[in-house]
Amino acid sequence: MPKPTSVAELTKLGRERLSDHVFMREMLYSEVANFHGLSNLPEDPELALHVGRKIATEIIEPLKSAFGHVAIRSAYRSPSVNQFCHDRHKELMAGGDQDGAYYCSDNTYSASRHIWDLRDADGFCGGTVSLVIPWYLEQYEKTNDAHPLAWWIRDNLPGYAEAIFFPWLCAFNIRWYEGPNSKALYIDGGPGAGHDEQFTDATMDNFAGDHSDQYPGFPKP
Repeated sequence: MPKPTSVAELTKLGRERLSDHVFMREMLYSEVANFHGLSNLPEDPELALHVGRKIATEIIEPLKSAFGHVAIRSAYRSPSVNQFCHDRHKELMAGGDQDGAYYCSDNTYSASRHIWDLRDADGFCGGTVSLVIPWYLEQYEKTNDAHPLAWWIRDNLPGYAEAIFFPWLCAFNIRWYEGPNSKALYIDGGPGAGHDEQFTDATMDNFAGDHSDQYPGFPKP
């Protein structure tokens, strides 16, 4: 499938079914692209679809089965949209504007993350999607603690490669990756925190075993 050059071709790409409940169309929306009139279309649709199917089947569907509705906040970014977002973020930061709406890493880092159709320097493909679990929001609004959901993912979602949780709606970036990965879990402290908290990965003593005492009342997968 070539890069879409017409509405009909874009419609066909959007109709591609990635899993039982997920279609490619909902993966293509970008607030940055929408606001600035940019094209957020994959250069290599076949690779983007391959990665999208992995994300949908190994990450989104198991979450949906356990928690019900899963909101997709951000998914695929084209190289041009990602680079625009990264450059805009640097401009704002240089001017003293801490606008996190444009936070994007450069294209080298984002390859096989938000840029699904660009393999990384090691030749591996992968992809990141930003999700919100509405089931968890009421508890999160009381505790501001993402650790219970993160530990649930560690125990019950074998297909994830890494995840980072943000303060806003307990949204999290979660990645599928075909190459070696650490399964690291991070908490972003938000503006002014200075660093992210990495609280586990496959090399740490607290990684192995059952952590269900960290997420009482959560559904079984």
